[in-house]
Amino acid sequence: MLRFGALGAAVVLLGCALAGCEQKPSAAAAATPPPSVTVAQPVQRTVTDWDEFTGRFEAVEEVQVRPRVGGYVTSVQFKDGDMVHAGDLLYVIDSRPFEAVAAQADGQLADARAKAELAKRELDRGLVLNQTQAVSDQIVDQRRQALQAAHAAEIQAEGALKAAQLNVEFTHVLAPITGRVSRHLVSVGNLVQGSDTGASTLLTTIVSLDPIYIYFDMDEATYLKNNKLWFEGKRPSSRDTPNPVQVALTGETKPSHEGHMDFVDNRLDVSTGTLRGRAIIPNHDLSVLPGQFGRVRLIGSSPYQALLIPDTAIATDQSRKIVFVVKDDDTVDAKPVELGPLDAGLRVIRDGLKPEDRVIVDGIQRARVGAKVSPHAAASDGGKNGGKT
Repeated sequence: MLRFGALGAAVVLLGCALAGCEQKPSAAAAATPPPSVTVAQPVQRTVTDWDEFTGRFEAVEEVQVRPRVGGYVTSVQFKDGDMVHAGDLLYVIDSRPFEAVAAQADGQLADARAKAELAKRELDRGLVLNQTQAVSDQIVDQRRQALQAAHAAEIQAEGALKAAQLNVEFTHVLAPITGRVSRHLVSVGNLVQGSDTGASTLLTTIVSLDPIYIYFDMDEATYLKNNKLWFEGKRPSSRDTPNPVQVALTGETKPSHEGHMDFVDNRLDVSTGTLRGRAIIPNHDLSVLPGQFGRVRLIGSSPYQALLIPDTAIATDQSRKIVFVVKDDDTVDAKPVELGPLDAGLRVIRDGLKPEDRVIVDGIQRARVGAKVSPHAAASDGGKNGGKT
């Protein structure tokens, strides 16, 4: 009996010990507070959607400077890479041969004028003598024809003189536009060919810089979307309205240049399925050069009211995007959402959220659907205005 009693006591003690071991973790679990998370209500503001494309800058005007007359170059009047203005002297070609031709043409014009004057006097005398029948009508007609031929010769001589004077003028090659000139391709002493030969020599090139074009290609899906918005009256067409554009240069995170649409092509490229568009951008500081790349942002909607949250508050559940919200009883719920574009650092939520939802913006890794959390308003405004950020 003593042996069985001792055994029973040992069993009771062992049971109590096991019961105590099981109760300690339960008590510890009950003492653990809910995880702390930061919540904020979605920001409400008016936004505009933008479509983004990769574009390349091109000059509004580009000129290949070539001589109109041939000859030997006697002077180069610009520095490679300079800014030049329309009318600035660039090259000088030896003008002496053309000046000699002009002098010869001037003499021929003087001779033609003298002959025309003589023919006129002879006609006048013939008309007077014809009144007394001292000169026949045939003589008068011959003198009248001689005067007309003299006038024609005078006109020809005037034209030859003007052409010779133009050739003298063309020996001074001037900048046709304002812009930045390239390097000189012909040095002093070289013989250049004029346009009369059909293969004039290239002297240099000039490109305008302010303003500057940027060309980009729009995919067919974006074109159809914008076309539908235009039919619905929600977005003006870039064909009829200079819709605003923003351009970010390579390495920039935010647009640094603004402009407007200037041209939309009349057909899609069948090889790429894209539509060519063009915007014109002011370039007062001349910092953008033709050939540079840029990210073009084109207005893609009319202004509308939207809800926005930080991108960090968005999680991925297989193929869908979700956000965690805290319900009234401080439990976590997951809501699938439809995302829109970024606007001023926040993500537009097209569908799935309400303005009064408390979205977990920090600590989503500690949130579990159905579990309680300890929500705290975002510190950006001290929890005012419903914790908006």
